[in-house]
Amino acid sequence: MYNLIFVKVKSMSEDISGDVKYVPISKIKEGHYIVIEGEPSRVVSISKSKPGKHGSAKARIVAVGVFDGVKRTLIKPVSDKIPVPIIEKREGQVINVSGDIVEIMDSETYEVLEMRMPEEETLRDKIEPGIYVEYWVMLGKPKIVSLKRTRE
Repeated sequence: MYNLIFVKVKSMSEDISGDVKYVPISKIKEGHYIVIEGEPSRVVSISKSKPGKHGSAKARIVAVGVFDGVKRTLIKPVSDKIPVPIIEKREGQVINVSGDIVEIMDSETYEVLEMRMPEEETLRDKIEPGIYVEYWVMLGKPKIVSLKRTRE
């Protein structure tokens, strides 16, 4: 008798919840956004090595997480593909600010979202009820990016 054992292998693509597209690593440049360890990250530096006698060219990518600020490093063959988050750029009005949480009503859908106060002091000081802000949604998580305009 044979005993069969099935093992489910968790791939990197299963950690990603949200809209992504796969792009060859050779097309990635500094400033682009990629997904590392399930977290959208901004590429800070990328270096590519030449192929060796028995291996393919490798790329070393250093990126900083958009939401958590953690520095992550990825080393992969240049021919591999990497997930790139699809960034949805939206606009909304600040309804309420309570501590570190900001409530924003989307200008198109009128949906109310809660998100964290941005880290940048210039944005942090100017956010108050009535202000319009631009926010990005990556992998289902929103983040305030900039101020748009004041109450009209």
